[in-house]
Amino acid sequence: MQTDRYQSPLSERYASKEMQYIFSPDMKFRTWRKLWIALAETEMELGLSQNGKPVISKEQIEELKSHAEDINYDVAKEREKLVRHDVMSHVYAYGQQCPKAAGIIHLGATSCYVGDNTDIIVMAEALKLVKKKLVNVMKVLADFAEEYKDLPTLAFTHFQPAQPTTVGKRACLWLQEFMMDFEDLEYVLSGLKLLGSKGTTGTQASFLELFDGDQETIDKIDPMIAKKMGFEACYPVSGQTYSRKVDARVLNILSGIATSAHKMSNDIRLLQHLKEIEEPFEKNQIGSSAMAYKRNPMRSERIASLSRFVIADALNPAITSATQWFERTLDDSANKRLSIPEGFLAVDGILDLCLNVVDGLVVYPKVIEKRLLSELPFMATENIMMDAVKKGGNRQELHERIRELSMEAGRNVKVEGKENNLLELIAQDPAFNMTLEELKETMEPSRYVGRSKEQVEAFLEGHIRPILKDNEELLGLSVEINV
Repeated sequence: MQTDRYQSPLSERYASKEMQYIFSPDMKFRTWRKLWIALAETEMELGLSQNGKPVISKEQIEELKSHAEDINYDVAKEREKLVRHDVMSHVYAYGQQCPKAAGIIHLGATSCYVGDNTDIIVMAEALKLVKKKLVNVMKVLADFAEEYKDLPTLAFTHFQPAQPTTVGKRACLWLQEFMMDFEDLEYVLSGLKLLGSKGTTGTQASFLELFDGDQETIDKIDPMIAKKMGFEACYPVSGQTYSRKVDARVLNILSGIATSAHKMSNDIRLLQHLKEIEEPFEKNQIGSSAMAYKRNPMRSERIASLSRFVIADALNPAITSATQWFERTLDDSANKRLSIPEGFLAVDGILDLCLNVVDGLVVYPKVIEKRLLSELPFMATENIMMDAVKKGGNRQELHERIRELSMEAGRNVKVEGKENNLLELIAQDPAFNMTLEELKETMEPSRYVGRSKEQVEAFLEGHIRPILKDNEELLGLSVEINV
């Protein structure tokens, strides 16, 4: 561990090794070399020649392939000190390892050929990992919703007691937002395209020169490169770079996931305050350095913290996209190096935390029931009034009496600190003609949750399980939380 310089908490504390590798130098520069191989192969296959002789040989291609993985970083680093250009430094380093092919590396390309195509490839791989983790979060949430689909709980609007719902139905509110994120991710990921090789201003002028103006042959270059790199197509037009709007679209996906995770984590934090639901708490975990009894929702708080970072980070590519000049400016580069990797690393940590928290949620049915029953008499008043009308009461008079008695019971609770005695007050009022036992029979919580259970079942069956079935090869992920 290096202790004399700054180290990113995203790498040290939050993100997985898998996501860190995707944004590692090895991934980047190995992809550069694969792109150089794809370009050279394409040019050879399309018959690039000079005076009737092939410019690129199979021997050169094989030499390039033999050193596709073993990056000579030391050579590239020393060269960059001299020429101050990262791409040309790596072209030089690759050429040192491949002397026969040195002259044809990067032929006809500009720096963005390797830089931008690699960025797209890296984002695609990162989105695939995000998709895997998101599907697993959806699975554990679906299991939780199924388990507690008919457990009544007090619902809140404005964080004030409202009509009851069920624990499972509330979880479906979280799950539906993650489902929206999944749909957005699928759409953007399926539409990602490579830049291809279009030259300095996107006109392919260099290839027009290389292939002696053969338009039909030049039209084949980008599709062939895309196929070799595992993509279906390249963007049809570009400047020197792919449109930076692509980065904005990708980061918006991450921001959406962060938004959903933040909302869920806030609800869990509030429920932990109410002692109804708790995030997992390990045997030797310390909640507070001063208050040994505390069980702080630290993982849910960390989800919220990282999520706010991602939501704010999504502004970076949007602003960058908006401020690009004509065919290319370089004020995107430093920002992209930070905003995109850090957005992905943070979302990776967020999803790991979500999976850990939801998979280990602890539910306390007795506490949930006690709170619900303390408020249920107020919510049952409409049913009570209807029953009293059936016994001969006047609806308007009963409505006024219930209003008055509810105010009295509310004062007892808030001012006197007493239990809610609304049922007793109603039983004592002859206008209702109902006994306390009859009134208590109306206090069955399941009578007041509406179609919560049925909604959970329909939502899971009609929307979530098809997604899980289509992506079952991604399920079964286990994560490790570092801190």
